[in-house]
Amino acid sequence: MTVLTFLLVVVAGFFAGLVGYVTGIASLISYPALLAAGLPPVAANVTNTVAMVAVGVGSTANSGAALAKDGRKLVLWAACSAAGGIAGAALLLLTPADAFEIAVPFLLAAASVSLLLQPKLRELAGDREFPRLYPLGMMAIAVYGGYFGAGVGVMFLALILVCTSEHIWRASILKSYLTVVANLVAAIGFALFGPVHWLAAAAMAIGAFAGGWCGPPVVKVLPPTVVRVAVAICGVGLAAYLALT
Repeated sequence: MTVLTFLLVVVAGFFAGLVGYVTGIASLISYPALLAAGLPPVAANVTNTVAMVAVGVGSTANSGAALAKDGRKLVLWAACSAAGGIAGAALLLLTPADAFEIAVPFLLAAASVSLLLQPKLRELAGDREFPRLYPLGMMAIAVYGGYFGAGVGVMFLALILVCTSEHIWRASILKSYLTVVANLVAAIGFALFGPVHWLAAAAMAIGAFAGGWCGPPVVKVLPPTVVRVAVAICGVGLAAYLALT
């Protein structure tokens, strides 16, 4: 990897981190950038997962105090996300990809539509929370995150906004926290058993950390409805892109 390519990957990582925090589709930028840098598809996928841990680290470092009120629940949620991430990474390394990849666009489209319908869904739910569905949903989404990852932030955000009454800003922080846990455990597995390109991962992670750091202040000043609808539209677009490629 040349110095110029390294720097371009850092820049791509920054925009992937920022856009990924706001919309949950960092991989739409980071994965093609790694392919353009010369990595083969499987190496680009696992390298991307390792590098995208930095987005959550950066955003959590800049807004971690907002998570403190959840206390012990954070431990449970982290355990669910970690278990799902491990299972997803194992599926990627040990099983054929074809069958699961067929379902990916439909899963992502469903999450995106639920985001668009979130106000109506919350109205139907009233003040109810979903203490059993919520952690199970986290684990299921984390399996997807450990396996493929593209759009996992959209899925986590949809789950949080539909199953709880959290504001979009705090939901984005929780989404980032859950994503970094799932990605981290998957990244450890990939580091031990997968074809990670470490120089490319370092370049992408440097930019992604900076982008993730800038994410919470950006979301805080944007209108909640605009963020929710924009994320949903991006999710539908990503689902369509994945279905056609």
